[in-house]
Amino acid sequence: MVKISPVEELFTIINETALIIQEEIACTFLEALAETGENLFQEAVLQEEISELNKKRLEKLYDQVQLNKYQNEEIRKALQLVILKGMRESVQANHQMTPDAVGMLISHLLNKLVTDHSFTLLDPAVGTGNLLTTVMNYLQPKEIGAIGVDVDDLLIRLSYVNANLQQHPIEFFNQDSLEPLYVDPVDVVICDLPVGYYPNDVRASQYELAAIQGHSYSHHLFIEQSIKHTKDGGYLFFMIPNGLFESEQAAKLHGFLKEKVIIQGLLQLPLTMFKTKQSAKSILILQKKGEHVVPPKQALLVNLPSISKVKSIENILSQIDDWVKENKK
Repeated sequence: MVKISPVEELFTIINETALIIQEEIACTFLEALAETGENLFQEAVLQEEISELNKKRLEKLYDQVQLNKYQNEEIRKALQLVILKGMRESVQANHQMTPDAVGMLISHLLNKLVTDHSFTLLDPAVGTGNLLTTVMNYLQPKEIGAIGVDVDDLLIRLSYVNANLQQHPIEFFNQDSLEPLYVDPVDVVICDLPVGYYPNDVRASQYELAAIQGHSYSHHLFIEQSIKHTKDGGYLFFMIPNGLFESEQAAKLHGFLKEKVIIQGLLQLPLTMFKTKQSAKSILILQKKGEHVVPPKQALLVNLPSISKVKSIENILSQIDDWVKENKK
């Protein structure tokens, strides 16, 4: 008999129960996934429109799941796989998930740069919560006061389910992150920047990085909003498009960053992680200027090899650790 992994086991049950709910209440698969995630967390079938027969089927499947026997990463990965399946069926361009390798890399950098046992963390484009919960899992047992914001009500529901099933105390806000954010400044911001034009020109005009003519870039405005909500000396980790500093609005962005932050590093992610060269991204590491903030002797500039090249990745992580030690002197 083939033994299946905990991730496969959990994936199968979440997928199967979501399909039952999808058929019963005539919704999308991702909506059904949010419903079944809530059922799992509450240990009950909450949908009143479910027939008695299917309610029994669902209860039988849920009874096979004891969440406390799974590790957080197993729960996150199982949910991630089911969400990816649902995203393939949906054609919405804004439903994208940050690759796991990025979350692990940001966790490694964050762990080296932020040595406090407890700190606050904001993801202003939290999506399904995959990046945020990856970072929180890899930084255990640090105490993290986390906040996630997203304008998409379905994605924030999936984020909420993700956090509940992994028992992460995250505060969620379902709103446009470029509208006023009523959150206190945080120690760290992580964000896979939404790339494109921001349609609300009236709101954009209140930003320093607003375009002089036409629509402003939402990714520029997200950077400005994130810096505004970061404490002096705090760190920001952005997934940016590789052409960020080559667009027609780049000069304004460059001047703004020079005034507000120190560029600590830029890690170019391997092209193999992306479908096209045009969609390739890098990780930009910034530190907000403050009284005791000193620029690094040299910014960390790395071209990451393919994630499959284990030895090369180990060398890069060692190089990052040496850079951190050198700059802490």
